Amino acid sequence: MKAQLKIAGMMVVLTGLFATSHAQAPDSVVIRVGKESRVIFLIKDKRDLETMKHYNFQALMDDMVQKLEKRDTTTLTTPSRDYLKDSAASSAAVKPSENWDWKRDQNDEDDNDNRHGRRWNHRTHHSFNIDIGMNNYLQNGSFPDASNQLYTVKPWGSWYVGLNSVLRTRVTGKFFVEWGAGVSWYNFKFDNARAFLSKDNTGAIFSEDQRNVTFTKSKLTATFVNASIVPVLDFGSRRSRSAFWDDDHSRSFRIGLGPYAGYRIDSYTKQVYIENGSKHKPHEGDNYYLNNLRYGLRLQVGFRDTDLFFNYDMNDLFTEGKGPKLQAFSFGITL
Repeated sequence: MKAQLKIAGMMVVLTGLFATSHAQAPDSVVIRVGKESRVIFLIKDKRDLETMKHYNFQALMDDMVQKLEKRDTTTLTTPSRDYLKDSAASSAAVKPSENWDWKRDQNDEDDNDNRHGRRWNHRTHHSFNIDIGMNNYLQNGSFPDASNQLYTVKPWGSWYVGLNSVLRTRVTGKFFVEWGAGVSWYNFKFDNARAFLSKDNTGAIFSEDQRNVTFTKSKLTATFVNASIVPVLDFGSRRSRSAFWDDDHSRSFRIGLGPYAGYRIDSYTKQVYIENGSKHKPHEGDNYYLNNLRYGLRLQVGFRDTDLFFNYDMNDLFTEGKGPKLQAFSFGITL
């Protein structure tokens, strides 16, 4: 009990030490003492941490424990300069920061830190996410397979990859916003390995390559830089989405839906065929009348350590009148 009183006394003094900082949302650290008690740090200015280094906390703690045992709390929030370890620190003035962007949200929780007896509350966190999945497209609400079009894609092998830098900001309670930017690749692998995309002045042309060679692959690849903003409900109130390699696992269910937009920065076709025993992999870079812009909606669903995504482009893949009316989509897992 005496040790707990010592800790409590030191924490109360530290609370008083920072109580004179300028009025802004304080950082908080909650330390559990025993089964029912908690002691709270309130830190309003990051540079006050430097002042803490000059205090003799052993002497201060012994004095405060004596006061707590006597139930004398009249001076607990006014620590004396006698506790400073050197005179230079006694005369040093720490100017409050006016533009401190290292903010905390008092309502947020970090389960990993709680297991170690402390809680840090963050409002915004950054993560680097990788989307891996498959992509396809719809024509008038149906897959091109139904009409046996040459641009029908092979589901397995039409890979979608996205690299995203994401910021996750708590708005209130269990409501977050995930916003950021990244780069993604559509890979439309044609079901017919002889299918070939070309263009003329009138538009994009899908045809069948009649050369007497063995074709093994034919695909269209388009690269976009993207930006997105996705409101998320996280019923576990965790601080950030768990990455595949992160040990801060969440047991919560989370769901989000929001818009994205992208700009095409590259596109090309690639064929793979064998001729006279040799493999050839020619690719031709061109815009093929692909839309420079893409925009749509992104759905995110997660539980525990698994996050799934579904992206649907609301505009056509090709420029109007220059190619088939196709709306691309992708789905998969986020690491």
